[in-house]
Amino acid sequence: MFNLQTATSEQMAKLLPYLKVFSSLNEKVYRWTNGRLMGKLAGRDVCLVTMTGAKSGKKRVVPLMHVPYKDGVLIVASQGGAPKNPVWFNNLVVNPDVDVQYKSNKMQLRARRVDGEEKQALWPVCCEYYPDYDLYQQRAERDIPVFICEPR
Repeated sequence: MFNLQTATSEQMAKLLPYLKVFSSLNEKVYRWTNGRLMGKLAGRDVCLVTMTGAKSGKKRVVPLMHVPYKDGVLIVASQGGAPKNPVWFNNLVVNPDVDVQYKSNKMQLRARRVDGEEKQALWPVCCEYYPDYDLYQQRAERDIPVFICEPR
């Protein structure tokens, strides 16, 4: 039996191809129901983040866990503790302007990767909202990036 909490980073990497199909379905159902259906993952709220592809320049919509923070959100590029950053990571670095939909609330935000000192301050906030982030960081062989998404 596959368990996200005990999975290794290699097992998480094998799961990634299936996430693309699930994400596409998740986006459609989420938009159709304003997050009433498929609006949670592991009991925590999901938002839809519309971003611009780093290489393609095309709009991409990704359902992501998020942490409500001030007038925006925090987004953690944990990918369940997988060995590499999620593919959307580069999109935010290259094209930081995003549209975020949380339930029926739509926000125009700008993403900024936090530095080490900011991450130290924000990591407990992220883990309070979703405790598994600590587990993901423990099994990841990389420093999991955190983005602050603030109104633009």
